[in-house]
Amino acid sequence: MTGVPLERPQDASAQALPQATTPLARAAGSVPTGLRAHAVDSVDATLELLGRGDYVADRALATAVFLAMRLARPLFVEGEPGTGKTEIAKVLALALGAELIRLQCYEGLDIHDAAYEWNYARQMLEIRLGEAHPGVAADSARAGERRESIARELFSERFLIARPLLRALQPHAVAPVLLIDELDRADEPFEAFLLEVLSDFQITIPEWTTVKAQQAPLVVITSNRTREIHDAVKRRCIYHWVGYPDAAREFDILRRKAPECSAELSRQVVAFVQAMREIDLYKLPGVSETIEWAHALIALDAVSLEPLAVENTLGVLLKYQDDIARMQGSEVARLLERVRLEATRT
Repeated sequence: MTGVPLERPQDASAQALPQATTPLARAAGSVPTGLRAHAVDSVDATLELLGRGDYVADRALATAVFLAMRLARPLFVEGEPGTGKTEIAKVLALALGAELIRLQCYEGLDIHDAAYEWNYARQMLEIRLGEAHPGVAADSARAGERRESIARELFSERFLIARPLLRALQPHAVAPVLLIDELDRADEPFEAFLLEVLSDFQITIPEWTTVKAQQAPLVVITSNRTREIHDAVKRRCIYHWVGYPDAAREFDILRRKAPECSAELSRQVVAFVQAMREIDLYKLPGVSETIEWAHALIALDAVSLEPLAVENTLGVLLKYQDDIARMQGSEVARLLERVRLEATRT
């Protein structure tokens, strides 16, 4: 059987772009219209928006979110693990009625998993079907036309598999929220690919065309700062550092996320965790650990912090044995005494 020779287009700039006949192709060349569907009038409205999703934000964070929506800029949030960075994107998507498209970063992540890839199995099937087309082999003119037709079709939307970044640029009734989670886990070269998406909300597919969003998605990038992210990425974003909350805000968070926990126990839990963060541990407990610890204590029917219950549940707060060993015994007793003294002053 004679194979059908196909020439793969070398570059999008070296060929005429395909006609915009499909929704994704029509997005190519259109200009992002900002985030009109995500518009909020003020920082106060942003605080209220986040509050409806039980996210207790300070004014600085609400300002950063407001500017990201108003200016159609990506939001880059960096901070310690467990401080609520990923939750920002989840709450925004829920509050705005938008689809949450999540790209979880990891070592070795590349364009094929992050943006798009070609369906090679389906392309090969198309080639085989072209070879088997009745009458083509016997008619050289028709064979040439068929080869050209297949070459044009192989690198079209029909054979394109959209991954999270490309999906976020496709038309949506409401512009989606694109979460690029834990970017610091990805390899540094991957950051270079993100620059086009972050600055122009577009992806250039060399074999086909440049896909540009009709409506810019709300992009939230998170990093645990296990390594530094390149300045080129940060310059394209609104930057905000998410630190550990103070006691008052953490108490408010806990009352929202664990309402079944009594006010008294919640105060003790927050005071203990706040004191623990002053100790030189390898990994300090985040807000997510505070919430999980409160749930664990409730499951054990605890009504107040007792030494035995605290020691038996340290694995909920701490994730390294050296930290747990340091806290056991006298250190737990010291912190509990401090919690009790603070309670008597209030």
